[in-house]
Amino acid sequence: MTRDHHNRFGRPALAASAALAVVAGVAGAAPVAGAAPAGPEIGLLAASSSVTLDRWEGEPGVYLDLGTYVTVDGGPLEFRVTRASYKTPVIAHQVIRDGKKTRTKRLPTGLVKDFSGLPGFIEVSVKDAKGKQVVKASDPFCPNNASGRIRPDAPATSAYPESCPTNPFTLGSVWGVEKGWASNTSNGSYSEPVDLPAGGYTATVSVAKKYRDLLGIANKPRTIRLTVRQQGDGVGGAARSAPGPAHSAHVSAMPQGHDTNSASPMGDTPPAHLHSTGRGADVPTPPARPHAIGPRALTHLGDGPGHTDGSRIAPALRPHAKRPTGAAKVPDVPKPDLRSLPAWDIGISDGEDGDIPGKDYMVFSANVWNAGPAPLVVDGFRSPGKELMDAYQYFYDARGKQVGYTPTGTMEWDPRVGHEHWHFTDFASYRLLSADRSEIVRSGKEAFCLANTDAIDYTVKNANWHPNNTDLSTACGQQNSVSVREVLDVGSGDTYTQYRPGQSFDVTDLPNGTYYIEVIANPEHRLQETNLKNNVALRKVLLTGKSGARKVTVPPIDLITTP
Repeated sequence: MTRDHHNRFGRPALAASAALAVVAGVAGAAPVAGAAPAGPEIGLLAASSSVTLDRWEGEPGVYLDLGTYVTVDGGPLEFRVTRASYKTPVIAHQVIRDGKKTRTKRLPTGLVKDFSGLPGFIEVSVKDAKGKQVVKASDPFCPNNASGRIRPDAPATSAYPESCPTNPFTLGSVWGVEKGWASNTSNGSYSEPVDLPAGGYTATVSVAKKYRDLLGIANKPRTIRLTVRQQGDGVGGAARSAPGPAHSAHVSAMPQGHDTNSASPMGDTPPAHLHSTGRGADVPTPPARPHAIGPRALTHLGDGPGHTDGSRIAPALRPHAKRPTGAAKVPDVPKPDLRSLPAWDIGISDGEDGDIPGKDYMVFSANVWNAGPAPLVVDGFRSPGKELMDAYQYFYDARGKQVGYTPTGTMEWDPRVGHEHWHFTDFASYRLLSADRSEIVRSGKEAFCLANTDAIDYTVKNANWHPNNTDLSTACGQQNSVSVREVLDVGSGDTYTQYRPGQSFDVTDLPNGTYYIEVIANPEHRLQETNLKNNVALRKVLLTGKSGARKVTVPPIDLITTP
């Protein structure tokens, strides 16, 4: 099973609390006594007056990680971003909190187009030693980017999520910067590299006027002395050019296995055999966003550690010490609601190791998410010498007390390279249907290692903005495990990319025409849910071309144009 991930977030945080504490008080002037709260005091600061970026030989340029931060004080900066359906545009509201009072302000229609951040928020100008402008760029700002405190009496932790989703089928997101905190403005390798030769420059960073007017931000650009250093061989591609701590051009290491302190170098490049355009299902997870909380970086292909939404690596949840006893029962308490999203990242591949040479395979990504109001909690328990674990679903009351359980199938160890963990069986199935949807022309039933890889809707009731087991390096156990706990939390989804042998659809001999990819959550109804009528999602695809050079066209779903 292969995962793919679309949320933006990156590598270890700059020592933000230390670096930013010395500039406390720059966020803005204190509000006038007795005046109605106009919102938080927002400012822009540069953590350092000078930055050095490394440019590696053979690479297109450098990413402008200039060490600038958006500061917030006087109250948190918070946005709720939602869409009613895929037929309606994204709507963003600023939530303004003043003690126990809360009000909302709708952002202008069309300003926010997706869930990845505020577009065009940051403006950057770079001039060379002669004063000639050589770069003029703008970048979005994700308030959930890595952050740190700007004063010692600020809240010790942030209540807000740690990523801005980029899954095309996201439905709701919460963005925020805590009062007394600052959030990094850099988008790292999610932005375009700039072609700057080695030398000295002056960079000016500012907030775009439309946002200064909207949020009451003073026009105080920050100026940074920029040095670009030429380095040697650029082996590693984007992994070397993505800016990292101390503003060098190195990327931090991705944790491997179940030891989050171990590391291996990265340097994956897209496989040459993928026929589809765009990133596609076979291309490695994109580089992580810089300065995030928790170690992140490029990852390798496969259903292995490091595959997450890119927001963080959170610890796995511990299973019960022993399997449940007493009579199994399904109490009348809140339960999860599993929902399938339409497939995306759809393309044609000539296969992977283990596939039959000369075949054409349709690859795709699929996500099942939990709309709540309760988490899906499944424990697996292994009897000595047994190859399968017995799985149990647990139920909780409103106070979080366990009040029931029921047997719910099995978990199996998957020894294949790129897997190597315990899968909960029959969590989802995938089918390729004929044009009239009456015939199943290809099918596959998959076992999953459950992980909260994508934030699909953090505005639903009981959404957990800081879920555990977000990553396969912290979830789903090892071969010698005697028990495992797998959780799909409220608001989060689990993305798998189907390109491994037996997972993708062999379309070599299928006639050209219209088909539908069907994603089914909980196909055997073994899991207890609040609603079983929203478990199926369809995505129309058009197959063309000749054997060995098949192509697939993916029509949009309402406003969602991502293939």
